[in-house]
Amino acid sequence: MNDQQLLRYARHILLDDLGIEGQECFLAAKVLIIGAGGLGSPAAIYLATAGVGHITLVDDDIVELSNLQRQILHTTASLGRPKAESGRDMLAAFNPEVEVEPRVQRLDGQALADAVAAADIVLDCCDNFATRHAINRACVQHRKPLVSGAAIRYDGQISTYDLRRDDAPCYHCLFPESDEVEEINCATTGVLAPLVGIIGAMQAAEALKLAAGLGQTLAGRLLQLDVRSMQWHSVNVPRDPDCPVCRHR
Repeated sequence: MNDQQLLRYARHILLDDLGIEGQECFLAAKVLIIGAGGLGSPAAIYLATAGVGHITLVDDDIVELSNLQRQILHTTASLGRPKAESGRDMLAAFNPEVEVEPRVQRLDGQALADAVAAADIVLDCCDNFATRHAINRACVQHRKPLVSGAAIRYDGQISTYDLRRDDAPCYHCLFPESDEVEEINCATTGVLAPLVGIIGAMQAAEALKLAAGLGQTLAGRLLQLDVRSMQWHSVNVPRDPDCPVCRHR
């Protein structure tokens, strides 16, 4: 690291169990963030300011006025712009050293598999089950750690699926794919703005821990938050030995 980096990341370097070696892990990390909305905004900002070297920001949507209540990666001046490109510009303002690759597309099929394969860590910041399961399948295929967050109304949840580990569950182990699952999104039910900030920031923290091999992640555990009572609930999540997605990995 150069002198400017030593100064920029000084408060990380002072941390026990992190130090210069941990910060260098951040600088070398490649993180794929799928979704540049409510969850992806705080996650991307904290990863960029922390010095993650390469961020791929994926979103095929444009910035709308109703997004600005919670999607802090975008401003009023961003209205009508692709979220991925707006996000790139905002992250550059926070930390110009970070390489941000905006992808204005809905990743699926081989494109999704290739993007996951190129990343060290994947953050699921999307808002629909079909995409979540597609991301999970790609992460299982390439044995990439996945940090998945969700927030709706006053309720949020987060877990890490460390698919490098043979004993770790995948997303499908906890939320089996089904055509009968009812899709609920904030466009029809609403969401409290700070809730996505809490969950998205926690996704960034999990990603940084994974990058530096720091502490204990949420692998095998689901955290749920009811922001009305500000109560956290922790659920242990075992691997399903009969899971059709991850049982043969």
